Amino acid sequence: MTTVWKPHVTVAAVLERDGRFLLVEEQTDDGILLNQPAGHLEPDESIVQGAVRETLEESAYRFEPDALVGVYRWAPPGRDIVYLRFAFTGPIVGHEPDHALDTGILRALWMTPAQIRDSADRHRSPLVLRCVDDHLAGRRYPLGLLTHYP
Repeated sequence: MTTVWKPHVTVAAVLERDGRFLLVEEQTDDGILLNQPAGHLEPDESIVQGAVRETLEESAYRFEPDALVGVYRWAPPGRDIVYLRFAFTGPIVGHEPDHALDTGILRALWMTPAQIRDSADRHRSPLVLRCVDDHLAGRRYPLGLLTHYP
């Protein structure tokens, strides 16, 4: 019998403002770590809608995705799980400072690329820095690559 493999689909926002990137500091089983606003895709939403929702829930920022930065596969060492991450970028279109952040999110913060590199030991995954580097390298793919059939 063949086992069916199912990746955990996640979405993330790679948002830059004035040379700084939006990250969130979150409490995890491995301690307090840094990540882009990111999370699991829900069954009733498109991949793009998931990125918008997760960003608001984790950072209180609203953004309008206008490009896909990349699609990433990552299997954490020693764990029986594989993540498939869709990372988006686009303009920030609002901030709701009174919006309650998701459970486990301690705060949203803006960091320079140098600060992000210097804090690599606190990243939730190697995808944090890779997504920033891809964004800085100008990687942008049209949202038309993604199709959502309701």
